[in-house]
Amino acid sequence: MSTATQPMLVPRSGAITLARDYAELTKLRVTTLIIMTAWCGYYFGALKSGISSVSWSLLHTLLGIGLVSGGTAALNEVMEWDTDGRMRRTAQRPIPAGRFGLLHGTFVGSLMMLGGALYLGLVLNPLTGWLALATSCVYLAGYTPLKKVHPICTFVGAFPGAMPGVLGWTAARGRLEWGALVMFAIVFFWQFPHFFSIAWLYLEDYENGGIRMLPVVEPDGKSTARQIMLYSLALIPISLLPTVLGMSGKIYFAGALLLGLGLFFVGVRLAMFNLAPNTPRSKQRARQLLQATVFYLPLLFALMMLNRNL
Repeated sequence: MSTATQPMLVPRSGAITLARDYAELTKLRVTTLIIMTAWCGYYFGALKSGISSVSWSLLHTLLGIGLVSGGTAALNEVMEWDTDGRMRRTAQRPIPAGRFGLLHGTFVGSLMMLGGALYLGLVLNPLTGWLALATSCVYLAGYTPLKKVHPICTFVGAFPGAMPGVLGWTAARGRLEWGALVMFAIVFFWQFPHFFSIAWLYLEDYENGGIRMLPVVEPDGKSTARQIMLYSLALIPISLLPTVLGMSGKIYFAGALLLGLGLFFVGVRLAMFNLAPNTPRSKQRARQLLQATVFYLPLLFALMMLNRNL
């Protein structure tokens, strides 16, 4: 490599690394899923209002919710930097790896979270701004510290985790309605098989980090398997409510039923395996359940939007 090309490559590499670190700090993949769910909520709220579902308001909604989500994720990593450093899958995050300092992460996270909530409140409506701020506070002040105390953390964390669709709806409508609550319920129940499969898969990591997820506290896996089956089963009728309320049509109803039964079947396969979470064969089934949950939610919402009935 000639010396003439080196000055161009070094800054470029540094910029790419910095971008990756910020993406990791703000949990870009999770934030992207949150934005997609919020988009679905806005879409149905806009249809109910009789306004265009593609507008500047949509851009404001997704930008504001993305900022709040990314900022909350950054503050979460600040609060858990020592825990992340003890877990293999999170040890290379920018704060525990020493690429960002705690002050830097706190500044970026606070600016994004508070700025995003203020943006939503001023540009769209106060309800959405306050709900976004409350969602972040419950996540940071409730779910995050509880992770080291009791398995109930998963239940508490499911409340802020189910809010993106609600925020999208209120951004379009300016008020809470049954449609928003249905979207909340779908994501609320979906989170349990999703996060229990993650906890099952990364049991050793959570043990090292002192995270009190259910598979860590009850290592035989029976309680976790039972919870997975119960919440997956409850998700089936909950996911059919959009058709009952007239939000979506019969095609969605049939698709939601098939998706729900498929997810329940994968959860039952894990539960009936009757092996502890620390065994390789059970981890394989847990990974299959995790993959099923990752496909389930975007497919369900895409089908809901394609077969809308408002």
